[in-house]
Amino acid sequence: MLSVVVSAVNKLQRLPFATSEENVILPTMKRTSSTIRDVAAAAGVSVATVSKYMNGVQRFSPAVEARLKASIEQLGYRSNPLARSMITGETRAIGLAVLDIRNPHFTNIVKGANRVAIEHGYTLLLVDTEENQTRERPLIEALAQRVDGLIVSSRIPDDSVQWMLDLHKPIVLFGSNRHFPIPCVGTDSYLAAYMLTRHLVNQGHRRFAYLGFGQSRWNDERIRGMQSCLAEHGLIAALYEGHTPSPQAGERACSSIMLGPERPDALICYNDLIALGFMKEARALGFALPEDISVAGFDNVPYGEYTSPALTTVDLQSEKLGELAMHKLIDALAGKSDVGYSPLEPRLVARDSTIRRAASGDTTPALTTPTRNGDSR
Repeated sequence: MLSVVVSAVNKLQRLPFATSEENVILPTMKRTSSTIRDVAAAAGVSVATVSKYMNGVQRFSPAVEARLKASIEQLGYRSNPLARSMITGETRAIGLAVLDIRNPHFTNIVKGANRVAIEHGYTLLLVDTEENQTRERPLIEALAQRVDGLIVSSRIPDDSVQWMLDLHKPIVLFGSNRHFPIPCVGTDSYLAAYMLTRHLVNQGHRRFAYLGFGQSRWNDERIRGMQSCLAEHGLIAALYEGHTPSPQAGERACSSIMLGPERPDALICYNDLIALGFMKEARALGFALPEDISVAGFDNVPYGEYTSPALTTVDLQSEKLGELAMHKLIDALAGKSDVGYSPLEPRLVARDSTIRRAASGDTTPALTTPTRNGDSR
C-alpha cells in the first residue's frame, strides 16, 4: 500500500503544475458539524437544557432562550431527527397513502392534510400506491416504520384491514369501515349522487346512464343515491363499467354509450376525470355537448371549470377532507379516541355541460337528506 502512495506522489511531482511548492494545492479537511455540546458550552447551559429547548418540551427565561437561539444560529447547529426520535419515541412525521397522486382529488387531499400537519409541527410523508392493490400493503407497511401515524386511502376491502391495526400506529381511513374500530372520514357519496340526479331530473332528463368504477368503495353508494332519486320519478339508468377512474375510461366507453340503440340524454360519471374523457371523445365522434347529451361527474377538479362546456359536478370538498383526516389523526396521537365516521356534506356545482330539456320550471320539493340504509362510504 505504501509503495502505491509513494508512486502516486512521484508522478504528481513530475507534473508541470507541481514543479514548485506554490503550485501544489493540498485538500482541506471538511469542518466537523457543531454538536449539541457545542451549543450548550456557547450558551452556558446544560446539554439537557438545549435538548428540551430544541424539542419544544420546556420553556425557559427570555434571557436563556435568547442565548440558546444566538448560539444555535452562530454555530449553524441542526438537531438530528433520528437521535431525537430514539429519545422521544416520536418522528414528528405523518404518513399519507393515496391511490393516485395524478388525480386532482388526491392532490387536494394532500394539500389540506399538509396544511394542518405544518400547523401542528409535523412533516407529511407521501406514498402513491398508483391504483395497484398488490403494492398497497408493502408500501404502507414500509411507510409505517417512519411515521407516528397514518392516513390511508385504499382499495383493500373493509373486512381485510386487520393488518393495518397490527402496525400499532394511530390510523385514519378514507371511507367508513363497519368491521373495525378505526376513525374514518369521507364525503356522503349517496347524498352527492342523489343531489346530482335530482338536478338532472329537474332539467327534464329522462334517459339516464351511469359510467362507474366498480373497484371503488364509493361507487355503490353513488349508484344507490342515483337510483333512489330516479325511482321517485319512475326512471331507471343503464349502468356501464369504466374499469379505471381515468379520462381514458371515459374515452373507451363513449362509442358504446353514444352509438348504442338507446342513447341516454344524461350521463353521470364516477368522477370528473372519466367525464372529461367522455366529453373529449363525444366531440371527436361529432356529437354536440350538451345538446346531444348532458354530462356530469364528481370531485370538482380544478380544470373542470375551464373545459368547454364547463363541467357540472359535485364538490366533495377534497381539501377539507384532507384537513379533517389530519385533525382526527392528530387527536388520536394526543390520546383522544374517535372511532366514528365523519362525513362531509357534498355541494352541487351546476355548469354548462348539463342543459335544461323541459320548458317547465322545477316542480319537485326542496332537497332534503334522503333516507337510506347504512352510512355512505
